[in-house]
Amino acid sequence: MKEVTEKMASVQPHNDASTTDTLPVPTGLTAAFTLKGVRQVKAGITVVDGIELAIPHGEIIALVGPSGAGKTSLLRLLNRLDDPVGGEIFYRARYITQYPVQELRRKVGFVFQTPVMFPGTVRDNLHVALALSGEPGQDADKRIAEALELAELEPALCDRAGDRLSGGQKQRVNIARALMTAPDVLLMDEPTSALDPETADRLMETTRRLSREQHLTVVMVTHRLSEARRTSDRTIVLERGRIVASGSTTDVFGSTTNPRMRAFLDSEK
Repeated sequence: MKEVTEKMASVQPHNDASTTDTLPVPTGLTAAFTLKGVRQVKAGITVVDGIELAIPHGEIIALVGPSGAGKTSLLRLLNRLDDPVGGEIFYRARYITQYPVQELRRKVGFVFQTPVMFPGTVRDNLHVALALSGEPGQDADKRIAEALELAELEPALCDRAGDRLSGGQKQRVNIARALMTAPDVLLMDEPTSALDPETADRLMETTRRLSREQHLTVVMVTHRLSEARRTSDRTIVLERGRIVASGSTTDVFGSTTNPRMRAFLDSEK
């Protein structure tokens, strides 16, 4: 367990020191995140280019766009897996860098594209979240049971080895682990990409229920446009690191007129 904790704790941010139709910046505490002129460069290539954006609290936001559009690069900035080279990011109206990284990641959970499972049982994997958060193990069994229920996992799986789970079960364990710290935000990087359509649909139904019942803000990258249509409240379309369309999912999919983006959005129905 100590090795697992040290491995997870070593994930630190990289200190790398005009858009259209962006979402309006909400006032008060309605914005989970506000981005102002955010830029990110990797290997000499600008992957996030001057993003101006507000992400409302308590909604499901889908990030879509062609391969290489900057979706995952943008997502990683929101819990400081990476830091931008320019611009400002605010979480709950405070500079994101004002939060200690450990505290930020308790409130902003991340579910990776490929489920990360550590040696041991499902219970061991969920204990990792408590160890990393620095929270005492008091009521750990109760919290584990609650996280399993929220992620719609059978209690009987708690003592099963992680390597004996299906792909869908592993992804649900990752969601349960993120929920152990009672986050305000769940970031999801193509969480259904390795799942069959039926399992993916069930996982998205769970995500939507969690957002509603737990008042979670969910920001998810997805390459499945039908998934964005069905699950998200708002959709942001990225191309070459810039926002080319954003708004309610109904409006984005129904009213986007840019010919290139229209062809992209119509490519999967």
